Amino acid sequence: MRNLHYGLLGLVFGVGIFLAVLAPGRGQSVAPSELAGAIGALSAHAPAGYAGSQACATCHSAEHKAWTASQHAQAMSVATAETVRGDFSGQKVEKAGSSGRFFKQDGQFMVETEGRDGKPETFRVSHTFGLEPLQQYLVSFPDGRLQALPWAWDTRPKAEGGQRWFHVYGDQAIPAGDPLHWTGRQQTWNYMCAECHSTALKKNYDAKSNTYHTTFSEISIGCESCHGPGVGHVTWAGQSPRANDPNKGFADLIPRRPPANWTPTAATGSPAGGVTRPVGDTVELCARCHARRGTLSEEWKPGKDLAQTHASAYLTHDLFYADGQMQDEVFNDQAFKQSRMYAKGVACLDCHDPHSGKLKAERGEICSQCHEPKNFSDAKHTGHKASPGAPDCIACHMPARTYMVVDTRHDHSFRIPRPDLTLEAGTRNACNDCHKDKSAKWADDAVTKWHGPQRKGFQTYAKTFQLARAGDPQARDLLIALAQNSGVPAIARGTALVELSAFPSAASAAVTRDRLGDPDPVVRIAAVRNLAEQPPAQRVQELAPLLDDPVLGVRLEVGRALAGVALDQAPPEQRARLERLFAECESLLRLYQDRPEGRANLAIFLVGRNRLAEAEAELLAGLKLDPTASELSVNLADLYRATGRDELAAQVLRDSLAVAPNNGAAHHALGLALVRRKNYPEALDHLGKASTLAPDDARFAYVFGVALKSLGKPEQSRAVLQAALQHHPWDAALLNATLSDALASGDVAAAAPLAKRLSSLRPDDQNLARLAAKLADR
Repeated sequence: MRNLHYGLLGLVFGVGIFLAVLAPGRGQSVAPSELAGAIGALSAHAPAGYAGSQACATCHSAEHKAWTASQHAQAMSVATAETVRGDFSGQKVEKAGSSGRFFKQDGQFMVETEGRDGKPETFRVSHTFGLEPLQQYLVSFPDGRLQALPWAWDTRPKAEGGQRWFHVYGDQAIPAGDPLHWTGRQQTWNYMCAECHSTALKKNYDAKSNTYHTTFSEISIGCESCHGPGVGHVTWAGQSPRANDPNKGFADLIPRRPPANWTPTAATGSPAGGVTRPVGDTVELCARCHARRGTLSEEWKPGKDLAQTHASAYLTHDLFYADGQMQDEVFNDQAFKQSRMYAKGVACLDCHDPHSGKLKAERGEICSQCHEPKNFSDAKHTGHKASPGAPDCIACHMPARTYMVVDTRHDHSFRIPRPDLTLEAGTRNACNDCHKDKSAKWADDAVTKWHGPQRKGFQTYAKTFQLARAGDPQARDLLIALAQNSGVPAIARGTALVELSAFPSAASAAVTRDRLGDPDPVVRIAAVRNLAEQPPAQRVQELAPLLDDPVLGVRLEVGRALAGVALDQAPPEQRARLERLFAECESLLRLYQDRPEGRANLAIFLVGRNRLAEAEAELLAGLKLDPTASELSVNLADLYRATGRDELAAQVLRDSLAVAPNNGAAHHALGLALVRRKNYPEALDHLGKASTLAPDDARFAYVFGVALKSLGKPEQSRAVLQAALQHHPWDAALLNATLSDALASGDVAAAAPLAKRLSSLRPDDQNLARLAAKLADR
């Protein structure tokens, strides 16, 4: 059932962030006695081997003192007079149709705001969440969930606009029932936030009762969040004499990096030479919570590759600009791994103190650790006269974006300002961040005057990704070259493969197979995804070398790609390995049954294994969690269709549209179901709505146009297809349909350019190439 498709495994977006995608969960206010029990349960079941941060203070007093004052140490706390920063003196605020009143009752912190049904309710704050520049507040519910309130306290000084309540979505109205409402599942701490705000977290979701029994060793980010379980180390430290243990009692010791000699040269003012030391292990420590990624496993260990437990996002159009700059809320890891600094061996801890989390030097001095100030602070380099308020290194090379209304974050890809790419690819640039009254052309002229036209920097793939995002076949060869270029960041090579999947050809398949052996798992994972649609026997043959890949993320992707392969289609010597891999995949997928998309991912895997009744049960359970999750309804309807239950398929889709009437995919699926039942007038109505509601999905317009033609409405069909082709000029299905129409009507002038474009998308189709050449000669 090819319409069943995997979604992301649910992304946890890092520290202090709640992003909503699906619909609200069920919630109610909680009594103080129930809250006390819930907090007790959270803290009483620490995993074996964890000693707690206080145990570190005896021997590591300086580090412990620095950590105590850090945001990590205050990432989450029980709400008390000492931990709450917000003003709960009875203030009332209103924003975008929502209101909040903050007060105390019997010494507890209370909030009156809209509940799940949109009516005002009073909730008790159980925990604080984060510290600077904002503090959020959590409400504990009897089913074990903690939900993040939409109101946060701006902890910045009043002079900077702080010391006020604000809504985390600003002016965006979030009514009850909306996917972004604070009672929603995407605002659930246990899944969305807990892993990165507490130590040794175990989600402990019970799928049968739909409840959480979440535990942690420390409520905030403690020493063992980075160093791992410390009981063994404490025992080792207390021995006299101490055992000769290179790991000092730790099961997994954070690797020590050799010192680096980054002395600026007189000529350039920057260090010379190549990579001086590996950085991966230490950067991966931070990446666990400072990357846009999804969790694959709770069995994280310090010093291991992030892909062992998490799936990193690629540089896709919804998250990053074409040049790789951050666009959505993506945090630091993917940006930093694009940088020349990372390529040369610089790591997070070269600039940030690991225990306080602060910069090791003042903003103006942090760069001078490696870069000679006299070479970079004068007007020859900056183009600006030195004066108070003049731009510094960070302003130009780490442009900032503001998230959650007040949280300013800097891009860590350390790139040079490129206003020329703003003109070519629509990216942002640091110059116009300040000079908002000027054009990108003005900024480009200035940069070219100062530094010449050839100063392009380290990241040079903006044109490639911009063409790929437009569907332009010129991107194919550029993507192939980028995927094979070991000199570019791995995240860019992986993204090149992700984009290359839209440009099938023999050459694309060859480079994909070659990249299965890439040293970086991020690239191997993308290569596996690209091969998931190959015929079963070919799939097994090509992916067999990765059945026992040392990285969990790669194995999971292989397992998902091979899920639809029957064991008797694999060579006998591989069947036992496949069975082990499938068992591992299923076990991991079951960790996310608290999420509708998690249920869908498991269902699709079970469909592949031909366990259809179990797959149906998962999809139904997912819809019970969230009736508005139309994607699950579409997949369930497809399951019913494939098993001969078309009447049930149509009903599932009607039920979905009753609660989510503007979902184009559900309208499209229902239209197809009605076509199969020969209810053509209603089918056209739903297919048309799908095309209108989801204009970015070319397939919906294509199907609607073809249906119109099949039902004797050629003029309407032509209008729909031609309008869609204007919006999707490189969509193969639309080109094929409009080309067929032009040929049928004898319109050679219209057919020739269409054939040429379609042929460029299908370079291996010799018949199409001959047709394009023939039409061009007429």
